[in-house]
Amino acid sequence: MTTQSNTPAGWYPDPHGAPRTLRYWDGAQWTLHTDANQQQGAAAQHVPQQPAGPDPRVQRQVQQQAGVAAGGSGGGTLFSEPVLVVNQKAKLIEVTNEYKVMDQHGREIGAVVQVGQSALKKIMRVLFSLDQYMTHKLEIRDAYGQPVLKLTRPRKIFKSRVVVERPDGQPVGEIVQQNVFGKINFAMHAGGHQVGAIKAENWRAWNFAIVDHADNEVARITKTWEGLAKTLFTTADNYVLQIHYQLPEPLLSLVVATALTVDTALKQDARGLG
Repeated sequence: MTTQSNTPAGWYPDPHGAPRTLRYWDGAQWTLHTDANQQQGAAAQHVPQQPAGPDPRVQRQVQQQAGVAAGGSGGGTLFSEPVLVVNQKAKLIEVTNEYKVMDQHGREIGAVVQVGQSALKKIMRVLFSLDQYMTHKLEIRDAYGQPVLKLTRPRKIFKSRVVVERPDGQPVGEIVQQNVFGKINFAMHAGGHQVGAIKAENWRAWNFAIVDHADNEVARITKTWEGLAKTLFTTADNYVLQIHYQLPEPLLSLVVATALTVDTALKQDARGLG
């Protein structure tokens, strides 16, 4: 499997022989992502039902609303697709944030789930608008339901800070809000250095340009219209991430983490202050 690139991306028994451990194969090579204490058959669980062909609604969201030209598919994973479509599950009362992640053709390749909420915290979210003062934990999961990144946004008053880790706790980096007023900017730090930034293109922080350490744009996040019913009666948000070219780590993981959690982790109040 380490030499055959036609093996589907997914979780497989660790090739290095670690007991009860799965390692993620991205379709071309083994990654650093592991999931311990799993049975060998766990990789076959949680396989989403895929559409028979391209989903015209998703294609319209990508091409017409986000302005992304139609292109070829990537490697079929969260870390290898050039376009990710992030649609929040609509709920009249939002207690736990959940997002579905698809490729540009509507094939489900992952999800974002808020975890670790107590019953008291859920009640507080329903009764009061206190999201920004609470600590939020999220898991980014692949198509098989296995975590690939874990994010923690500690409670805050004005500025957000998001800690990004691998499933085994290995640090990836941090996303740190730089300002409160005007167009909101976030810095991406890893290993004690700034590796990139996220720049809102308007004061409401709807669309973002993502740049590397040299201020070259490497990706773009565009908020797309979720429909009249969702806009009027729910808090659901939809986004499209376009990655311009294959990025190195840890920048790639930080870009994916940013795009998949921009609403919950970085935009928690009405103005989009994070």
